[in-house]
Amino acid sequence: MTDSHLPVEGALVRLRDVTLDDGDVVDWLNAQRDIGGFNDFGQPIGRTPRDVLARGPLRNDHNGTLIVERLDLEPVGTVQWRAVHYGPPDDSRAWNIGIDLVPAARGRGYGTEAQVLLAAWLFAATNANRVEAQTDIDNLPEQRSLEKAGFTREGVTRGSQFRTGAFHDLVMYSRVRSD
Repeated sequence: MTDSHLPVEGALVRLRDVTLDDGDVVDWLNAQRDIGGFNDFGQPIGRTPRDVLARGPLRNDHNGTLIVERLDLEPVGTVQWRAVHYGPPDDSRAWNIGIDLVPAARGRGYGTEAQVLLAAWLFAATNANRVEAQTDIDNLPEQRSLEKAGFTREGVTRGSQFRTGAFHDLVMYSRVRSD
């Protein structure tokens, strides 16, 4: 991944690297997760490893995490990405993104803008042609957010996510470089 300029700022939020000083912030953000919500996978919420944070930003050629904060610098969530491959050459790599906002920050446009900023940053920082996101078929607010962020609904991946003791269908969205 090329060293692309961070933070990136929009009209409502900015995305920035997670630093060692943010360990408690990330732990607090993780603790705000909805129990039984779409991002609750029944896993215990552990402390963010400070030794990892001490080595530098939480991003590399395979995945990463950035903090989403309002322009007054109040953290409201995180965005993540991971590489997915659609063939053996590196040119077939795409980025699958996710977002987790604290409940009080939802419905204010922060998530939509954060996903716009993240997709633009990933296109600028890498040679990937595709950024994709999946969300639960029942998560209508996130589906609307992705559509407002310029993502195209592609279809349903049936029974692909195990959560809360059952498999769930996900809706796939994407943006490609030429969009």
